[in-house]
Amino acid sequence: MTSHRRVPDTVPMQLTLDPDGGPLHQQIYQALRTAILRGTFRPGERLPSSRELARDLGVSRTTALGAYTRLLSEGFVVGKAGAGTRVAPSLVAGRATTGRSAPRASRAITEAPAAPRLSAAVQRLFEEGRWRSIPREAVPFAAGIPSLAMFPLTTWTRLAARRWRLSGRELLLPGDSQGYAPLREAVAKYAVTSRGVRCTAEQVVIVNGAQHGIDLCARVLVGPGDDVWLEYPGYAPARGMFAATGARLVDVPVDEQGLDVAAGHALSPAARLAYVTPSHQEPLGTTMSLERRHALLDWARGADAWILEDDYNGEYRYDTNAVAALQGLDQHQRVLYLGTFSKTLSPAIRLGYLIVPPALVQTFARARLLLDRNSGVAEQAVLADFLEGGHFARHIRRTRALYRDRHRTFLDLASRELDGLVTFDEAPAGLRLLGWLPPDVDDQEIVREAARRGVVLESLSYRAPLGMLPPALSFGFAPYGAAQTRAGMRTLAEVIRRARNE
Repeated sequence: MTSHRRVPDTVPMQLTLDPDGGPLHQQIYQALRTAILRGTFRPGERLPSSRELARDLGVSRTTALGAYTRLLSEGFVVGKAGAGTRVAPSLVAGRATTGRSAPRASRAITEAPAAPRLSAAVQRLFEEGRWRSIPREAVPFAAGIPSLAMFPLTTWTRLAARRWRLSGRELLLPGDSQGYAPLREAVAKYAVTSRGVRCTAEQVVIVNGAQHGIDLCARVLVGPGDDVWLEYPGYAPARGMFAATGARLVDVPVDEQGLDVAAGHALSPAARLAYVTPSHQEPLGTTMSLERRHALLDWARGADAWILEDDYNGEYRYDTNAVAALQGLDQHQRVLYLGTFSKTLSPAIRLGYLIVPPALVQTFARARLLLDRNSGVAEQAVLADFLEGGHFARHIRRTRALYRDRHRTFLDLASRELDGLVTFDEAPAGLRLLGWLPPDVDDQEIVREAARRGVVLESLSYRAPLGMLPPALSFGFAPYGAAQTRAGMRTLAEVIRRARNE
């Protein structure tokens, strides 16, 4: 409803109230406060009485009084018997008569705020870290999303209801900073039997997904001036997290055997830590050879360095059995192993795990306690039941079979729809594929134009800020059926041909 009135000795009044927009007194308060801050109502200017305002707006006087009472308590207006309600005169100086701070009206409100001063850590995080949000809906060819249609929602819901019935208010108590004990037991069992990791439950630290695990390792193990080996090209957000510690980033090239350890040794033999994705390199998709794995472990031992192994897609291999974790080869306790459930179950399940050497367990538990205490207890408890009941193992088997089929379907369709435009590496693992573009094409421009047409991609240059690599695109394929995939490829083909003036 809109009311519009002019009263002698009062300001022109026009307020629009939404019957579905929340409490009416709150709407009136917000509208008057905004008008005062904008200078529409000048300091000292008289406002309608509560009775007049209520009549004009068609609300109760109690509602109008509620709005005025809040404005009065915050110092935006003043009131006297016989003098009515007026905009606080002291707002002209930026301070209300009550002594409370109030925003400046009129002139000050239109001035652009000064750029905020940021910490050096955040500046380095933003400079080096490159981030892309994951779409809320599966849009070809957004990566990092499993098939949510395969998520066992009925089983998860049943387990959640059962856990709340059994544990009740225990789930509301503060959690262990290292993680819910039954979940740590289940994770240790899974990592040992399925990923070839060597550990006990005491070495498991539950984290809020892989990125949280990387950040925690960076904070605990790396300091200003330390050198950190990063795969090049590699996982873009990790660059920012290590840079934020003040570390010096050492970009070590990756080839068909994985991280080039000899090159890393030549660039920085005394680095503090190496961050690697050996089971399925991100983004090239290669697997680190056994020779390179042993060379990396030997370097870490000799340099008294740490290795952070990010096994983000280790469960999904389509040509052979899954490759065992690097950590399982480690005889000298130099490897920290990082896993996540966000890539296998759902991006919304922000739970992952670090498996740390025994000497670091208490350090990580204390750091976690001080930084953010613990992950959500209830979700950890449900996940523990999910693992212990064998549901996770079944989910991995089912999704591995689906993704193997979609991997093959994607390549078959690409051979027809993108023939001569994109050449694919048949990386037999993971949930994404890398496609190489013709050398005369700008991969970032292709990404921008494809996005305008509803196709989501990522350029290789996004992962390789130093250049020196040919143009390429990263394609997610796990959530997309044949029809979606074909349509996305046809749109992309038009974009590439237009870019090449074909």
